[in-house]
Amino acid sequence: QVQLVESGGGLAQPGGSLELSCAASGSIFRIVAMGWYRQAPGKERELVARKNSGGGTDYADSVKGRFTISRDNAMNTVYLHMNSLRPEDTAVYYCNAYIYSDLRTWDAYWGQGTQVTVSS
Repeated sequence: QVQLVESGGGLAQPGGSLELSCAASGSIFRIVAMGWYRQAPGKERELVARKNSGGGTDYADSVKGRFTISRDNAMNTVYLHMNSLRPEDTAVYYCNAYIYSDLRTWDAYWGQGTQVTVSS
């Protein structure tokens, strides 16, 4: 069973920084992609940033130039470094990964979510 464990959420002031991390564990054959989504109350869940195993990266327009996604050498942990935080960044942030648990089985997995609050 694959699990995604997130950490790093919390309270930041506008203009501040936070770093989120997400570690995948369990039955992992290949990680195709890992990324971050967020959802604010009353809003739809949206992509924040995503990186695949080939190094390709996608960012939401709203975070370009402020957030940076990275993965560790083992390809099982993804980070989201958030700079210049704004109140509108306040949301629950969810780690997402596309993983083969064996040669034939592919699924999307989600972390439990971590709250990020940006407020003065």
